[in-house]
Amino acid sequence: MSEKLKGHLLASITVAVWGTTFISTKVLLNVFNPVEILFLRFILGLIVLYLIYPKKLETKGLKEEKFFIIAGLCGVCLYYLLENIALSYTYASNVSVILSVAPIFTAILSKIYFKDNSLKISFFIGFILAILGICLISFNGGEVSFGPKGDILSILAAITWAIYSICTQKIGEFGYNTIQCTRRIFIYGTLFMLPSLLIYDFNISLSDFSNIAVILNLLFLGVGASAICFVTWNLAVKYIGPVKASVYIYVAPIITVVVAFLILGEKMSKMAILGTVLILLGLIVSEGKFDKIKKK
Repeated sequence: MSEKLKGHLLASITVAVWGTTFISTKVLLNVFNPVEILFLRFILGLIVLYLIYPKKLETKGLKEEKFFIIAGLCGVCLYYLLENIALSYTYASNVSVILSVAPIFTAILSKIYFKDNSLKISFFIGFILAILGICLISFNGGEVSFGPKGDILSILAAITWAIYSICTQKIGEFGYNTIQCTRRIFIYGTLFMLPSLLIYDFNISLSDFSNIAVILNLLFLGVGASAICFVTWNLAVKYIGPVKASVYIYVAPIITVVVAFLILGEKMSKMAILGTVLILLGLIVSEGKFDKIKKK
């Protein structure tokens, strides 16, 4: 299997898992606050990555280390904190749509930092189609409104994820083991998260883990969605670049709708189905698949 194919496969699998995390988060919110959940999942992820590959990472000083620091700050700490805080100021549908513009910010930063000239008009056409689809899914049957604070925070979250993606591509060029790199990013991310624990009243006791559902959902978020998925995402970025990998973010709302239908029994409306079609079409166009068909 070629690295390019591996990259697309890893990106799609990663986003598929991330699209289901809302179920585990909803369960855990009955016991923990959002910051406690974030801290626990990344600490657990960090432990798992150490167990899988305990070898110490030796970098070439601050020249390389700064990318790990920025990646930890943006991809682990700021992105999730901004997203969670945004949800308290605006509708979840707003946050979902706004976060989906991350590929555009990633493309802009890639153009600036890596002098990437591979962007074509198909990328932007695909972006418009995908956003229309996401809007249909997110706002269908719900209230369309704007919460300036929450919407601005969501935009900032999308930008931080774009910065994280650019940093991981640069880190991938160093040639280190991906598990080691992800672990180093987690270390910085959890360190940056520590001040927020004081602000949001971090208070966890052993009794919080008496329920097996709490343990299983934490394991899913910590081991699956954090430790494993951040490694697979970083590999995807390494193989196909941050722009092509970030386009798979469009698929997350589809996964959410399907999982909600299958597990939570939520109805899948005609608007949601149409939105799903538009998102998939946008993904195909953004990846330049139509360009290849025309050439043939």
